[in-house]
Amino acid sequence: MPRLGVNIDHVATIRQARRAAEPDPAWAAVLAELGGADGITFHLREDRRHISDRDAEVLRRTVRVKLNMEMAVSGEIMEIALALRPDQATLVPERREEITTEGGLDVAGSLARVREATARLHQAGIVVSLFVDPSPAQVSASKDAGADAIELHTGRYSAARGPLETAERLAELARALRLGRDLGLDVHAGHGLTYLNVRPVASLEGIQELNIGHSIVSRAVFVGMERAVREMKALIG
Repeated sequence: MPRLGVNIDHVATIRQARRAAEPDPAWAAVLAELGGADGITFHLREDRRHISDRDAEVLRRTVRVKLNMEMAVSGEIMEIALALRPDQATLVPERREEITTEGGLDVAGSLARVREATARLHQAGIVVSLFVDPSPAQVSASKDAGADAIELHTGRYSAARGPLETAERLAELARALRLGRDLGLDVHAGHGLTYLNVRPVASLEGIQELNIGHSIVSRAVFVGMERAVREMKALIG
């Protein structure tokens, strides 16, 4: 059964709609843990559009399961990560005009930079994962960069229409998964996964962790965070 990492960014997105003090992502993290989350994920963006520095600090002090910080390969954010020392850092691409992360990190095209960032995080005792598209070139480059893990971008699978395209995208994920495991990488997956499409990905042999945010937070609006997490855990189990 894969581990479930719950991304609580969209709780902060709701807060930012009114520039208010609530809902607090830290409270969401507590309830996600009570619901059985194996990890809490947050993305501290350069423009601080949702998660704030204060959120990151409170999460580090209060989260008892694995804390996974998504981050760009950025000087300022790197220094914050080195001081914060999350259990895991997941390096992701970042564009300020995007609504959400649009694709995987181009590790193959920026190998030296990613390798340097990975080495600095390792020196601080932080596990490093790279968020990549399910392509052989990017998976192999992730190994060359010294990463401990990869998170396969499941956006193309999640956006697939019809059984044929869905099967093709799932096969693409399975091939990247096998390559990653053959190279000795832990393999995670995430982006666009929902209660309706998560089971085939969770069933892939060797998948170790799923990171899911928007769908769980959306469900939590109606049933509460703890129950929403429990329902997702039941599906992936």
